[in-house]
Amino acid sequence: MIEELRRHGYSIGPGTLYPMLHRLEERGYLRVCEARTGRTMRRYYRASAKCRKALQAVRPQVKELFEELIEHRATTS
Repeated sequence: MIEELRRHGYSIGPGTLYPMLHRLEERGYLRVCEARTGRTMRRYYRASAKCRKALQAVRPQVKELFEELIEHRATTS
């Protein structure tokens, strides 16, 4: 996940990412499945129904913000 975020221009370390994932899990936004790969136990995260509902609720606000940013960018270019 850290590598994927870096690929998109975000610089985030494990000391930031894992506590954030744990908080999202505790609050019910993520579901976790653990699986062993060799000697390593891996945790796989999925968005819960609560998370999908929250994302759906803020989607119009994010769209509005994005449109305002793009509009502002076009008028300053």
